[in-house]
Amino acid sequence: MNKKLIGLAVAASLSLPAFAASAEDMFRDAWYAVPSVNYMNTDGDLNADHGWGVGIKLGKELSPSWDFQGGLGYNRASEDTGIVGASGNYKQTTLGLDALYMFSRSNFRPFLLAGVGAARNKLGYDYAGAAGRSSKTSWLGNVGLGAQYLFNDSFGLQADLREQWSRAPTGRTAIGAADESNTVANTLLSLGGIFRFGAPAPVVAAAAPEPAPMPIAEPAPAPEPAPMAEPAPVAKCEPTMDTITIGAEKLFAFDKANLSKEGKAALDEAAAKIKANPEVKAVIVTGHTDRIGSDNYNQKLSERRAKQVADYMVSQGVDRSTIQSSGKGESDPVVQCEGTKKTKKLISCLAPNRRVTIQGEGKKEMGCN
Repeated sequence: MNKKLIGLAVAASLSLPAFAASAEDMFRDAWYAVPSVNYMNTDGDLNADHGWGVGIKLGKELSPSWDFQGGLGYNRASEDTGIVGASGNYKQTTLGLDALYMFSRSNFRPFLLAGVGAARNKLGYDYAGAAGRSSKTSWLGNVGLGAQYLFNDSFGLQADLREQWSRAPTGRTAIGAADESNTVANTLLSLGGIFRFGAPAPVVAAAAPEPAPMPIAEPAPAPEPAPMAEPAPVAKCEPTMDTITIGAEKLFAFDKANLSKEGKAALDEAAAKIKANPEVKAVIVTGHTDRIGSDNYNQKLSERRAKQVADYMVSQGVDRSTIQSSGKGESDPVVQCEGTKKTKKLISCLAPNRRVTIQGEGKKEMGCN
């Protein structure tokens, strides 16, 4: 295998823009097609030059972590027969199915792949007017890595580098001699477009209906003067409390603890409100998760999210000495939903439980001098 080719291909696939237009989870359960062009570095046993080809794959998003892709490929290279005056070519047609492990569902999606299928390898030559052909149909196996980048919900790019193994005729030593069949390993670099279809549109909350106009009643006659009432008892002095609740989807990507641009904007408003009220002497930040995942994982995730929020508010000018952060994991839900399987319906139903609360407590007391 050409090590320089591998190094350049890996650098090319990983140099796609590694930022997302939105931190929202972009798993849409979509189908997609990937037409591609290929560069092939042939196995040394084939005595062939590097070649080019094309391919077409049909893919499906199976879960937040897995895709599958199946499709056809055709690649061709000139063959060096080793015989003076002879010319030839090597052709490979493949049919395969790959499983892709996706490291992310943001716009930039690096992945690992492995797959199996069938390959048809053909060798042909011409010498002094005579022609010869040999071919071999065999199993196909491949492993590799790559990345996708989505520009929007409908279109993106995919680049991948893979090593392909199959059985092919090799080792011709003379015109008319029989070819040996050996296992060959070709290195394939592919670049293609992603055309997504069949994805459900993101759910947009319906606007609240306009309130009905209040009926105007005729003025009632003035009541008779009531006897002077006893003064009401003085209310018990209590410190002022104000709580702000922000949904986790607005602050973080699904199952992540890094603040999104939209989440920072929401926290800017909360920080400004706290700084505008000097009587606020304590700020309590509490993270909550839903029940998807283990108790220990959810507890740690809620703590990391609460600390991210607290640190950001300090960076916006809130006094660090007034802020406390903690996580309650899945222990304090606000909604209950049926089901245990991690489906889109259950994830959507449990959304209110994924939240961060910011509670401000002041020393100024209501009803007191």
